[in-house]
Amino acid sequence: MEAAAEPGNLAGVRHIILILSGKGGVGKSTISTELALALRHAGKKVGILDVDLCGPSIPRMLQAQGRAVHQCDSGWVPVFVDQEQNVSLMSVGFLLEKPDEAVVWRGPKKNALIKQFVSDVAWGQLDYLVVDTPPGTSDEHMAAVEALRPYSPLGAIVVTTPQAVSVGDVRRELTFCRKTGLRVIGIVENMSGFVCPHCTECTNVFSRGGGEELARHAGVPFLGSVPLDPKLTRSLEEGRDFIQEFPHSPAFHALSAIAQKVLETPAQLS
Repeated sequence: MEAAAEPGNLAGVRHIILILSGKGGVGKSTISTELALALRHAGKKVGILDVDLCGPSIPRMLQAQGRAVHQCDSGWVPVFVDQEQNVSLMSVGFLLEKPDEAVVWRGPKKNALIKQFVSDVAWGQLDYLVVDTPPGTSDEHMAAVEALRPYSPLGAIVVTTPQAVSVGDVRRELTFCRKTGLRVIGIVENMSGFVCPHCTECTNVFSRGGGEELARHAGVPFLGSVPLDPKLTRSLEEGRDFIQEFPHSPAFHALSAIAQKVLETPAQLS
């Protein structure tokens, strides 16, 4: 029988959500960042754990590059990205000497760092911890899921883009969730159309509806479609709060609706 984990630094975290995808470049870090901001604007206290060790982009998206991580008696203190200290972030990007430094590590060292991130970050009281993972179903995913399993994660949000190639890879991610016993909160279709910056009309640059169709076939909830929006892209590149600054954007409405569905997701019975 598996021993119960010591609550430790996750004792004050109410809900843990993993952001997954079977394919790189679908916008997991974008969804992680904007979901965290949307939850914050809904009055929640949120942490982001960036375990995409080879591509830690969230510090830039939240204008937190170059910030120092300090130690306390309980472990690492996450970086707060807002004055009210309602959004905190821990990322391997904070541990690199130079922002352009590559993480050239073998599996065991990566897995050890992921486990350390789970156990040794002093999050304090959080309503949600959003975990941004690397693409695929590698050792790092197994390490993250196994390290978090004793804390009963709320589940996973799986991100895809509309094209058939991406949807096929994400189907494998759903299989990973089933095999590891991780509940799927739902699927998000990112880059679903392009919002014109002049007239706000949405044009389907790629195909459309692949994520929704996949959710229907897999029997999991479809959380929504997020269009490509130049304002969202610019906000991420400049580390600005898209949710606060662009409430009339179609992408804002999509992201807010996804956050609302997450807020309405009931915790699993232990």
